[in-house]
Amino acid sequence: MSDTTEKVKCLIIGSGPAGYTAAIYAARANMNPVLYQGTQPGGQLTTTNEVENFPGYPDGVTGPEMMVQLQAQAQRFGTDVRDGWVTKVDFTGPIHKVWVNDTKEIHAQTVIISTGASAKYLGLPSEQHYLQTGGGVSACAVCDGFFYRNQEVVIVGAGDSACEEAHYLSKLCKKVTMLVRSDKFRASRIMEERVRKTENIEILMHHDTVEVIGDGQVVTEVKALNKTTGQEITIPATGFFVAIGHKPNTDIFADYITLDETGYIVNVPGSSKTNVPGVFVAGDAADHVYRQAITAAGTGCMAALDAERYLASLE
Repeated sequence: MSDTTEKVKCLIIGSGPAGYTAAIYAARANMNPVLYQGTQPGGQLTTTNEVENFPGYPDGVTGPEMMVQLQAQAQRFGTDVRDGWVTKVDFTGPIHKVWVNDTKEIHAQTVIISTGASAKYLGLPSEQHYLQTGGGVSACAVCDGFFYRNQEVVIVGAGDSACEEAHYLSKLCKKVTMLVRSDKFRASRIMEERVRKTENIEILMHHDTVEVIGDGQVVTEVKALNKTTGQEITIPATGFFVAIGHKPNTDIFADYITLDETGYIVNVPGSSKTNVPGVFVAGDAADHVYRQAITAAGTGCMAALDAERYLASLE
């Protein structure tokens, strides 16, 4: 053990609704939690302009504002919130070893992983521009579809999630154009049939997105390429939704924590427990189904309660 090693009762890796909620509960239970915010303090919600579906905000709230409030609430009860990100772990023994920024070593009795997942984007400069302006690019139809009521939108994707989000948008929007890069869906047959039978969903197979077009602040149309004919088309749209998957931020845990085939942490059903005693998971790092702020917060509560009970069992 080096001179820089720190011993903590509860270490929370990652912020966002899951990490901050875990911190609130852990701090109130006198677990003296230390929380490292990670490379994106506040998580995915910091890229969301308006949050209208989180209980307790009748007038809505911006994602960054909500994260500031959650952080302040966690700190009010004594959470030690720190900048930095975890670069290595060793969960082979009863004491969980974690390294921050490749330098500081922490020995934790309990660890709560709330590193979340990152939405995959196409990587087009125009897509990234309007993602940053908050002017019409989104990776969550359930989160943002409400803002496009009675408007025309485009969604990119071919899997079950893309079909589910397209169907969800079809209930809100005047028209949904679905761009599928190949000549077939990757979705289950039942999901494919659902979107094909929905009147206001137009499916364009074998089409690539070329550019997201707007006035600099908001999206007005999407340019796509028909890969069969080589013809470019322009689709009127005020919203551009990307549904090509998420990547859980769990790579550094792979040698110790059981992950599923896509990298999500496998938790014991009905709990936040992982395969390693004393290590728990909350939020999108284990959730590939719901991916909502409210569900992440709920699992953050579960993780803190499970960690508290684990510590009690050691006494």
